Amino acid sequence: MKGLELGLLGLYGLCLLFVLAFSLTQWRLTWLARRVLRGGLSSPPPLPADTQRWPRVTVQLPVYNELNVVERIIDAAAALDYPAGRLQIQVLDDSTDESVALAAARVAWHRAQGLDIEHVRRPDRQGFKAGALAHGLEAATGELVAIFDADFVPAPDFLQRTVPYFLADEGLGVVQTRWGHLNEDYSLLTELQAFGLNAHFLVEQVGRHAGHHFINFNGTGGVWRRSCIEDAGNWQADTLTEDLDLSYRAQLRGWRFCYLPAVVAPAELPAHMDALRSQQHRWNKGGAETARKHLRRVWTSPHLPLSTKLHATFHLLNSAVFVAVLLMGLLSVPLLLVQTRRPELTWFFRLAGLSVLSLTPLVGYYHAAWRWNGGRGTGLRFLPKFLLFLSMSMGLSLHNAWAVLTGLAGRFTPFVRTPKSGLIRRGSGLGRWRRYRTDSVSGQTLLEALLALYFVGGIGLAFHYDNYGLLPFHVLLAVGYGAIVYYSLRDARSA
Repeated sequence: MKGLELGLLGLYGLCLLFVLAFSLTQWRLTWLARRVLRGGLSSPPPLPADTQRWPRVTVQLPVYNELNVVERIIDAAAALDYPAGRLQIQVLDDSTDESVALAAARVAWHRAQGLDIEHVRRPDRQGFKAGALAHGLEAATGELVAIFDADFVPAPDFLQRTVPYFLADEGLGVVQTRWGHLNEDYSLLTELQAFGLNAHFLVEQVGRHAGHHFINFNGTGGVWRRSCIEDAGNWQADTLTEDLDLSYRAQLRGWRFCYLPAVVAPAELPAHMDALRSQQHRWNKGGAETARKHLRRVWTSPHLPLSTKLHATFHLLNSAVFVAVLLMGLLSVPLLLVQTRRPELTWFFRLAGLSVLSLTPLVGYYHAAWRWNGGRGTGLRFLPKFLLFLSMSMGLSLHNAWAVLTGLAGRFTPFVRTPKSGLIRRGSGLGRWRRYRTDSVSGQTLLEALLALYFVGGIGLAFHYDNYGLLPFHVLLAVGYGAIVYYSLRDARSA
């Protein structure tokens, strides 16, 4: 038994070290981002006075069964303030429901107003979103390609604030902008998602760009140079994150990326647990697939500095944190029993108790994003939101860890898009939002319920053995898994 106990301790310690290394990476990005944001953001280069010298832009809108939002995104793209003769809009519509008719009607209306807009239909969904983008590129007339998912509502001046950067730098392949949130105040679920995404867009992307490390196109809300897409091998569908995949292929080819935190592209957050699950699965599995595809190329590249290789590694493997959290949670309860039976190992548990220090860089990372996004007041306003976000993230660790492991194993799963509800305010648009919902409760939800009870048992053991070192960890896990189960059951009943 002693060998088994030591094995458990060793695995737990490795997970702790990985989480600590990830946290320190995020701290480094926070430091880099702080230097940029405190120094102020520069103004964009000017566009030529002669609009005929502006580059032609193709706006691609990939949509699939977006009954609730397809008209909104088409109208927003049509309202972009750019010379009509220099702008092309492609509605890349793979839909199979009545949203096809809605999209066709809006496209016809805008075409009648003189806009160069096309309703592009394919015979099948081969390659999913990546396939749609590559198909549209064949008929694109723009030297620049702007991409917006169906849940986005770009401002009319979006192109005028992004296109000038391409004129100033011929080696620039991508301009990515920050995501805003149309429905952040819709529910606690959307509020916590916004809290996490703001850290990515206000700290992580800014820090990576400032440190001249690899960043990623976020799939939407950005502009590509067409020659960059083609030089890097075009859109490919062998991962669920075609955006991250193409980003790494392009940067490995030497293309530069630009990130603009001052330009905000508002979007809708998933308002229900089934939509959030599908999004998280795609992001985490796709990230693992991209790591499997590109990590070796990153490390064998003779042109990249060691710091960029390290940051790229944690960038591509950041979703593996969920595997570490899941393992630590599962191991932590039996380790309470080991500590009781093996007092000679007390030194290890005291050392492990210091693992709370690994959260310190993460606190700074999220607090910086909260402040830069307008958060005011003392830590008493920030800390509850951070703890709720941390707890909910832990509650998704089973779901996301499974996605990561299937991605690393190379197991194929189809692209499942995140259904858009069109819900911006409570009670809005209730007529059609249920259309893309599911009322099923998966076996994974049942496992999550069992895990919630498992960590409640860990809380009980802490009081039974008068050992409270892991109590905060178990409370966060129990609350997180309980919340995930609650939202899953609630939303299934309302579907």
